[in-house]
Amino acid sequence: MENVSQDRIRLSASEAQTLSEQALGKIGYDAEEARIIADHVVDAALCGYEYSGLPKILNVAEHRQLRQPRRPMRVLRETPVSALFDGGNNNGMVAMYRATQVAIAKAREHGFSAVGVNNSWVSGRSAHYVEMVARADLIGIHSVSSRIHVAAPGSRDPATGTNPIAFAFPTLHEPFVVDLGTAAFMGTDLIFQERRDAVLPEGVAIDAQGRPTRDPAQVHAILPFGGHKGFALALAMQALGVVAGSGLGDDKTYGYLVMAIKPDLLVPLGDFKRDVSAMLARVKATPRQPGVDEIRIPSERAFRERAFALREGIEIDRRIYDVLLALPTGQLPALV
Repeated sequence: MENVSQDRIRLSASEAQTLSEQALGKIGYDAEEARIIADHVVDAALCGYEYSGLPKILNVAEHRQLRQPRRPMRVLRETPVSALFDGGNNNGMVAMYRATQVAIAKAREHGFSAVGVNNSWVSGRSAHYVEMVARADLIGIHSVSSRIHVAAPGSRDPATGTNPIAFAFPTLHEPFVVDLGTAAFMGTDLIFQERRDAVLPEGVAIDAQGRPTRDPAQVHAILPFGGHKGFALALAMQALGVVAGSGLGDDKTYGYLVMAIKPDLLVPLGDFKRDVSAMLARVKATPRQPGVDEIRIPSERAFRERAFALREGIEIDRRIYDVLLALPTGQLPALV
């Protein structure tokens, strides 16, 4: 651990992993669950997404579902190419990790898979799961319908979740990953900014009277990105959540869908990876506007940050670090 400044601390990846696993153990997760969640949040931090990094553990610790009864994940419906899981009120980073493994196994055997999860919460970065799929030489697609938090254009009250959509494609090099929320600001980032007493960007949220606000504590609804176009995508993710079983869940909103596709259902894998790599290279080689140093492809920055942070460590807010250390020891409800 290194003191970067009065407000920041630098941790190595190993130190961040240990801190995360210890904090998760304090709130009742067993060693395997703590490792899965810690792997997820530490990787988010390595990739430069601080709000989805170690602060996410506090979101889990404070979540209203944490102390509710939980059950082992169970299959509600299954075919050779699909499965629908009741997540049993388990944390989404654990449930989606396991669901993604099932999706990969089914797609490897049958060429395609679709796996849905309901009754789960706080699933983290969608990129994490589709990257797992792409590193298995499959195309990954992941959609989320989440807690209602985002207003429709012209509405004062929330209507949809922040509802991200993610894709990943194997290439000759690192996977090509696209991960975007359909909201102008992500809910996890909103919680993070409120912890830091920070100010939001202009035009991302409204208060209870429908007026623009930059105060995280006054946010009644987040706005969709791109106006009606972003809202249309959010509704599509909400509908995919229904096929993932959101209507069977306790709160009727959370639905996680992961799909995996073998490229060689249509074209040979080697040709696919070569041609996607060539397409990305062509895009990067397009002439740049004055003052632009590089045409950047989605996921490039995150992979560069990960490589750098694995060498140099990550920085976190000192207040987050102190709270993680001070988490009281608790006990999750036993699996029933």
